[in-house]
Amino acid sequence: MNISIGKLRGLQQLADSRGMMTMCAIDHRGALRRALNEKNPDAVSYQAMVDFKLDLCQAVAPFASAILLDPEYGAAQAVAAGLMPGSKGLLVSMEKSGYSGDSGVRITELLPGWSVKKAKKMGASAVKLLIYFRPDLKDIASKQLDLVARLADQCIEEDMALLVEPVSYPVEKGGTSSKTFAEMKPDLVIETARQITALPVDVLKAEFPADMRFEQDEGRLLRLCRELDRASRLPWVLLSAGVDFDSFKKQVEISCKAGACGFLAGRALWQEGARIRSREERLSFFKNTAAPRLKELAEIADSHGKPWYSRWGSEKGEFAPVPEDWHQSY
Repeated sequence: MNISIGKLRGLQQLADSRGMMTMCAIDHRGALRRALNEKNPDAVSYQAMVDFKLDLCQAVAPFASAILLDPEYGAAQAVAAGLMPGSKGLLVSMEKSGYSGDSGVRITELLPGWSVKKAKKMGASAVKLLIYFRPDLKDIASKQLDLVARLADQCIEEDMALLVEPVSYPVEKGGTSSKTFAEMKPDLVIETARQITALPVDVLKAEFPADMRFEQDEGRLLRLCRELDRASRLPWVLLSAGVDFDSFKKQVEISCKAGACGFLAGRALWQEGARIRSREERLSFFKNTAAPRLKELAEIADSHGKPWYSRWGSEKGEFAPVPEDWHQSY
């Protein structure tokens, strides 16, 4: 497998010295507004969103290989505030928060006024696209795959690494907490990995392929993660999907043993902090709870995971030498 020099540099920046991606997600928008003010999310101000993200970034950035931020409330703001260390990768989201259509027909839209070119211009290491995806809903899935393909072409043009985060969702009665959806989830997640990684993207941000409220057999969970690993043609990291920290810690260990190259942890690290109204107390929670959680997850990933570049056929992170005149045709 060949990788262009710009994408290679971006992926290097997302990983730690062992080639593991131990990343923190702070790009939540609609979900964060609801967490900060469940009764009236629209009342949450721009500055309240920015302050939350800056405080969290300050606490966790020293322990992350990279930080995922959104362009609306976090990415430029964290850089300008001096809270995004130059030694850490900067991953920036591309999608508009939420989706168009009803809950059974979820279509992702790109954020208006934002582009891969702008992300490259601001110094991002890579971009991320979240899509709601059900491979069994073929017409909707086809539209979502077309969006991924279009963005992938833009990333090739700008030589920017692209992470794709497909998230499954229920159209059946009972919602995400139903046994029916839990029984479907392994097949949905594994087939989704197969379809997404057939496109020219660079890293898959995958869901855990089981609901641990219904399946706790570690042997079966490991087998499912190995099936996911075989289905993915690309390096993959695990997303936290809002589960509690203890559950995510177990998922990270199992996923990394199966072949994952790390994680992108969001609410599992910091969701309790959204209920703390005092900014000083909230920052203390981020520093004394969220940051140690991230450090613990990173140690698990480093102990059990595979470096991202091993999926590209490199054992030490070394790739083919560039030709002498490479800059002339780049």
